[in-house]
Amino acid sequence: MNFSTEPDLDELIALVSKLPGLGPKSSRRIALYLLKNRENVMKPLSKSLEKVHAKIIRCNLCGNIKSKEVKCDIKKCSYSPKNYEQICVVENIADMWAMESTNVFQGHYHILGGTLSALGNSSPEDLLINSLLNRIKENKIKEVILATSATIEGQTTAHYINDSIKDLGVKVTKLAHGLPVGGEIEYLDDGTLFSAFKFRSSLVSD
Repeated sequence: MNFSTEPDLDELIALVSKLPGLGPKSSRRIALYLLKNRENVMKPLSKSLEKVHAKIIRCNLCGNIKSKEVKCDIKKCSYSPKNYEQICVVENIADMWAMESTNVFQGHYHILGGTLSALGNSSPEDLLINSLLNRIKENKIKEVILATSATIEGQTTAHYINDSIKDLGVKVTKLAHGLPVGGEIEYLDDGTLFSAFKFRSSLVSD
């Protein structure tokens, strides 16, 4: 339902409502707040969005976000002799940030960009799985840590990856203790995430 008589404002409200966790009421409040704070919020926000849209992209090797103007962060992507016998595979960038906040893992990450969907909304081709296989082969990885969420989609993705790399001679582990069934990585507290990572277990194919 449109509450204003201005199509441009209705469009703004509709776009804001597409953000996760925001319904129609919250979107209207945000749009009105932006209108009320044109100079100190709306204008800087619009400029920042424009810059991010123009300059920030996803690395097609590791899945991390990066500037078009520079190489990907060496800790997340490029070759480094230190701590590069392991790759921690996560679903999204928010999951990687959650891991980083615990300081439990100092190696390299691989961000898939989502999960395999039971409803067919995403397929292996939509994720950076082939890139993961290439990184394992080229860098002689010894351990792949599957840090996907304890949801149906997350576990389906973990098992698919495990099946894909089982012939590469690499140890595959998964997060264990402290990770609740149905839990998503980015919403776990640091203590739970630290425990789940430290006590990870081997993942064995059936």
